Amino acid sequence: MDRSETSETRVIDLKRLRDEPDYRAGIERKRVRDGLIEEVLVADNARRALLTNVEELRARQNAASKEIGKATAEERPAKIAAAGVLKEDLSLREPELAAAEEALRMLALSVPNPADPSVPDGGEDEGDVVRTVGEASPSPPLDHGAYASARGWVNAERGAEASGSRFAYLMGDAVLLEFALVQWTLSRLVAEGFTPVVPPVLVREHVMEEAGFFPTDRNQVYDLPEDELFLVGTSEVPLSALHRGEIIDADSLPLRYAGWSTNFRREAGTYGKDTAGIFRVHQFDKLEMFVFASPDESDSEHERILAIEESLVTSLGLPYRVVNIAAGDLGAPAARKYDIEVWLPSEGRYRELTSCSNYRDFSARRLKTRVRADGGTALLHTLNGTACAIGRTLVFLFEHCQEADGSFQVPEVLVPFCGTDRFAAIG
Repeated sequence: MDRSETSETRVIDLKRLRDEPDYRAGIERKRVRDGLIEEVLVADNARRALLTNVEELRARQNAASKEIGKATAEERPAKIAAAGVLKEDLSLREPELAAAEEALRMLALSVPNPADPSVPDGGEDEGDVVRTVGEASPSPPLDHGAYASARGWVNAERGAEASGSRFAYLMGDAVLLEFALVQWTLSRLVAEGFTPVVPPVLVREHVMEEAGFFPTDRNQVYDLPEDELFLVGTSEVPLSALHRGEIIDADSLPLRYAGWSTNFRREAGTYGKDTAGIFRVHQFDKLEMFVFASPDESDSEHERILAIEESLVTSLGLPYRVVNIAAGDLGAPAARKYDIEVWLPSEGRYRELTSCSNYRDFSARRLKTRVRADGGTALLHTLNGTACAIGRTLVFLFEHCQEADGSFQVPEVLVPFCGTDRFAAIG
């Protein structure tokens, strides 16, 4: 570790930011605020200068203490006085250093993980389509919102009365479908070597920060200020904290977890978007994959997570495409991200269902989670991927499994969990 870099300030790789133009370019491709990187570098230089000064004073103070012990009775008063001056100087500089470190940390928290060179340039809707699987089907008689309402599966009106807009009651056979999806997906993940976890959904601020969600996504998070807790928007957040501060043996990696949780998001900035049905709501259930991996295995692990997601969507009979997300549309922690977008017939376009991201060492640096190998330690890599976003999956199933007579054809893989292959038409 660079002598001037401490655990408190290493929220990004400051040395690489200073010394490697490609590293800086990867950050700039994410369209960061103008001037942010320069502000970070200036703050880092100020902190490093103060740190050098403080370390020199500490060294001189230690030397002065030793000299006092060796001094004669006649020399001791002068030595003690000189040591006192050093102590006073140090007492002034140490708070300045602490303030400089905190100022740098707050600035550096806003600097995103560099985009991988394989990620295309651009913003939203400018990702590269990697492949398209399945045929786009025509629109069914009813769109997902109207169909779910007609069947009594989603009651948004009562949900709004109870909790406000973008809340709904899920009812009847739709609940059977939800838990069928949970049980089927979880069984598939366990077979793939994932350990199932039901994590806490209320976390402390440092967990949000270390997972990479604060400060950039703070406006999307519900908080309980009296308790100093925050409701998570994905189980990825508490799963990341499972090995906070640990050093993990290389032979134990990868560590794969499947987290199920109810999640909460404000959906700030989406006023007027997806107001029908349950495509975009404040409360939703999700099964999330989370992996701690060795740095040399994280790319292959990313592809493995994507393959699992594709297998699940294919088994449900949903046509989809895989998109390599553009740099300007990546979240702050992700170096690379794939979205799986499923064809939504009523809208005549593909919509996001799942995603999977490689964070490289971005979160591990904040979490101080390392791997022990070859006689030393290194930051490990973290990855995540949506196994099943329950509500959104139901949206696509409401349209793709809807029959002309209004009945619902249960996907074959869910039949054992639903107890039937068909929900009859109403009336």
